[in-house]
Amino acid sequence: MTDLVKFQPATIPYQEMEKMATVIANSGLFGVKNPVQALALMLVAASEGLHPATAARDYHVIQGRPALKADAMLAKFQAAGGKVEWHEYGATSCKATFYHPQGGKVTIEWTVDMAKSAGLTGKEVWKQYPRAMLRARVISEGIRTVYPAVLCGMYAPEEVRDMVDVEGAAEVAPDYPQQSTQPEPQYDFEAAEATINSFDDDGLLAQWLAQERIKNGWKKAEHPHYVAVKSVCAERAAVIRDARKSAEQSNAGEDTQVN
Repeated sequence: MTDLVKFQPATIPYQEMEKMATVIANSGLFGVKNPVQALALMLVAASEGLHPATAARDYHVIQGRPALKADAMLAKFQAAGGKVEWHEYGATSCKATFYHPQGGKVTIEWTVDMAKSAGLTGKEVWKQYPRAMLRARVISEGIRTVYPAVLCGMYAPEEVRDMVDVEGAAEVAPDYPQQSTQPEPQYDFEAAEATINSFDDDGLLAQWLAQERIKNGWKKAEHPHYVAVKSVCAERAAVIRDARKSAEQSNAGEDTQVN
């Protein structure tokens, strides 16, 4: 049992989910390119007892394939009783031990050399964000090994990109009539998310957000791109602050024992 409160899908009619899917698709956010993709992910979320809107937060559509974000994988794993301990977390190596009462324990490591042997490091995203890519690989493999039930057969976006060799092309469902005449947004949300997750200092993260706003000309605070990026930054900043607080409490406990 967990303390999570499950969402009851019946509380939101299908017609309302269709409207939500259109809004998500037209925003150009979260890697979802049309209402069909958005609605499909929302139905997946609802089937798992989650609010349909969490689909945009937790999932990506990569070359027509649904993918569960690494952070969402880890959150679901921990909510289901799993634990993870990180041993290494760097740009050349990431290593962690995963444990679940029903699946046992395993230690998973991914290094740049391993990625190079697999033919992955030639891609631009691996060159720009090696730590984020290694981290996602470790999380996905570790959870899939000890407790695959929480993944429902899905892979992380980083893995799917490597499988289909995505190079930034628009992801459009086949034969789906485009309803909007507006051009596709040019902002790379996936790259921005990888950058945000690479920060370990909330002050530097805030500076990056301010610079990103200026660079992209987001003059209004309600600009949809800025709102989306700011939301992801807020989530990351909360994680950073929690980690810092835990470290401070741990250090305080050690000082007390010494004295």
